[in-house]
Amino acid sequence: MGTDEVVWSGTWVAERLGVELVGDGEGQGPGRLHDLLGLALRRNPKRAHLLVSNVLGKHVPQLPSRVYGAGFALGEDVRKLLGEEAVRRAVVLGYAETATGLGHAVADGVGLAPYLHSTRRPVDGVATAGGFEESHSHATSHLLLPQDPALLAGEGPLVLVDDEFSTGNTVLNTIRDLHERYPREWYVIVALVDMRSARDRGRLEEFAREIGARVDLIAMASGTVRLPADVLAKGQALVAKHDPTPTPPDATATPAAPPLRTAATGAAATGTVPTGAAATRPQPPHEASAGADARAAGAGAAHPGPVAAQRPSDTTAEDPSSTVSSHPQAGAAQAPDTEAAGPTRVELAWPCGVPDGGRHGFLPVHRAALEASLPGMADRIAGALPEDARRVLVLGFEELMYAPLRLATALEERVDAEVRYSTTTRSPVLAVDDPGYAIRTRIVFPAHDNPADGPGTRYAYNVAGAGFDAVVAVVDSAADTPELHAPDGLLARLAAHTGHVVLAVVPSYIPARRQEPPMPEPLRGPAFSSYAPEDVGWLLQDLSDVELEAPTEEREEAIQSGGAHYAESLPVEYQPSPQYQQLFKAALETSAARIARAVATVTETVLAERSPRPVLVSLARAGTPVGVLMRRYAQHRHGLDLPHYAVSIVRGRGIDETALRWLAAHHDPADVVFVDGWTGKGAITRELAEALDNFAATTGIGGFDPEIAVLADPGGCVKTYGTREDFLIPSACLNSTVSGLISRTVLRSDLVGPDDFHGAKFYRELADTDVSGHFLDTVAARFDEVADAVEADVKELLSADRAPTWEGWAAVERISEEYGIHDVNLVKPGVGETTRVLLRRVPWKILAKRDAGADLDHVRLLAEQRGVPVEEVEGLPYTCVGLIHPKYTRGATGADGKAVAAK
Repeated sequence: MGTDEVVWSGTWVAERLGVELVGDGEGQGPGRLHDLLGLALRRNPKRAHLLVSNVLGKHVPQLPSRVYGAGFALGEDVRKLLGEEAVRRAVVLGYAETATGLGHAVADGVGLAPYLHSTRRPVDGVATAGGFEESHSHATSHLLLPQDPALLAGEGPLVLVDDEFSTGNTVLNTIRDLHERYPREWYVIVALVDMRSARDRGRLEEFAREIGARVDLIAMASGTVRLPADVLAKGQALVAKHDPTPTPPDATATPAAPPLRTAATGAAATGTVPTGAAATRPQPPHEASAGADARAAGAGAAHPGPVAAQRPSDTTAEDPSSTVSSHPQAGAAQAPDTEAAGPTRVELAWPCGVPDGGRHGFLPVHRAALEASLPGMADRIAGALPEDARRVLVLGFEELMYAPLRLATALEERVDAEVRYSTTTRSPVLAVDDPGYAIRTRIVFPAHDNPADGPGTRYAYNVAGAGFDAVVAVVDSAADTPELHAPDGLLARLAAHTGHVVLAVVPSYIPARRQEPPMPEPLRGPAFSSYAPEDVGWLLQDLSDVELEAPTEEREEAIQSGGAHYAESLPVEYQPSPQYQQLFKAALETSAARIARAVATVTETVLAERSPRPVLVSLARAGTPVGVLMRRYAQHRHGLDLPHYAVSIVRGRGIDETALRWLAAHHDPADVVFVDGWTGKGAITRELAEALDNFAATTGIGGFDPEIAVLADPGGCVKTYGTREDFLIPSACLNSTVSGLISRTVLRSDLVGPDDFHGAKFYRELADTDVSGHFLDTVAARFDEVADAVEADVKELLSADRAPTWEGWAAVERISEEYGIHDVNLVKPGVGETTRVLLRRVPWKILAKRDAGADLDHVRLLAEQRGVPVEEVEGLPYTCVGLIHPKYTRGATGADGKAVAAK
């Protein structure tokens, strides 16, 4: 590069700001870093200086083989580190926009790994699988949009690739976000340069210990950036001095767009410059597009060729707005004749089915197809170049870095001309025409891909005045818009500074939308359940004809040994004795008004705070009687006909996602209020919140509120409740015979497909003992009786601090340790949960609050029938707590030798 070659492209900034690059270790001196990096300035409130890579292919046109070779070599280093077995399970993730091509080249070097890069371009119909912020960036948030969400869900190593590792914040934010969703044991961070401080390196080590994973780092070179204390203020002042008008004023004149030509005929292409393309746009003064060059090119006159940068007065020694360079190559470009001045479109014949990059994932099979097609595509581009072209630039487009890079590497092998590669960018950087400054010139033009964050300015650096005989602009089809072809668009700007512009369009890859199967309709009584059809729609599938019941002891043994999940089978339905049935009826008469008051209170709270016309969605099955009662109260008191559905949620497996999709398709998710009977320790509360987050991340369907409305909240786990007292809710005393004759829900892979509702059974044969209707009618009959008390309760609740205390969870953890259980899942607090333990599981013992009274009559009866001791204790936050046998095998006894499992 003539005399410029001996001057480091960071000299200008280093001399004025005192910035210094210091290499680490043997062979890592300043010379190595100077070879890889230059320096520039930008308008940024957090960091004024910019490390400009000489091998990234973003700001500095570079040999394509060097750009691709740097990334590929890093990928080979990753492969050696991981080993062949781990490589087969690895995924490579690159960062938008600067490292999309680098990350892809690393993936090629790794060889067997699929590739994905973050993006700032949302795509309709593609769900977000994650995202993160880049704290020092001027641009919008990063999105992760894999076509297959499972791409990030594996347990193999995740390789994260960025152009530089300066503080580590971006990478740590990414790992933190992904590790919460898809934890894994190994992360590898790859960068061209590692410029972290000693403190930042310590942070990475601490972070690895915090998440319990291995984190390795690979870089071509490492060092630190030494910055004076006042560097930010001095840098900002320097930018203000040399770039006093960062916001371009409206232009008074714009060049006309040359006609587009096709490579096949050289004739002007018709219809390629859409109507309206001649509209004027804001144009910065003295940028590459302004002045005589642009006007001449726009008018179709002979191109005057690059010109020397105009030198302003002594008050501004270097003109940052100069857009052409005075270095020796500036005179190399040949002035085009009028006939050749228009851009030429070349048809690439891009391979069918191959993505344009890694925005939605790029697999090894795609890589093989692309490699086979590259020679032919490069030949087509070469055929569109002038025969006498000696210096050619392949110019990529923002995130579209890999496709133009691979086209450039293939072209480099097929033409005698010197081929260089760089891309356009969102990043605004100060341009100074000085050999010791990394950004010599800049071309400014409007965004041309209809960005989601609105129109904005885009840049191409070190292109103007660089002596390119031809520029091959490579964009994806989403960016082949009227703005690209407009008088002030990228093509016109390029035409002002080169003899020949070629346009190559890569088809934007849009993942095939998954064809959703027809959704099943809700089941309703009397065909499914003994409830009236308007009471509830069950978003379940009927498994009544499937044998699902297993003896309680066998189920418990399988569950605790890890051999089966509790939702894969059903317990044998408890058949209440006449004595127990009479106890239920007595308890219902005693507590009906209390329950009616709680039902009315929670319903009024929902209507006041959540939605004026909520869609009640009860968590089957304990929540369903409560949901029916809430619906009946709203109709009785306010004349509202509220929709009510029942869905399945399974601890450890999440909520029924097919049911959520059905709800989202038929109702506004924001109107959905999830309903349950009571809280224990809050496990389902947490399960629902996590499940809804995962559902939104994988499907893009959000808006569901995870806050559950419950009849009773003794655990202090929710803020929408009827009461926080732990008392007998008669619907907890029985199983299906108080819940519309419906079983607990079932989730088993051989019965429930990915598009099916979870399953349940309808026990029609138990109709003679069904008390579901009796329970509802008895409670509903008390609604008017409790109206005055409810009005006072609601007024007090709406003004109170109802933030969850999670008192129940703390109590459960204490009890678990105190009784040597060491598993909170085996501790079931509250009257309702204790009743479930006695009816469905193998109980060990019952802890009862001293002097609990009639609320525990049914618990004492069930415990006596099963031979389970009831231990009265002081200071219990619940009325009672049920303990499942902690180390169950058939015939086992408890630690005290008394609690024998029922035979």
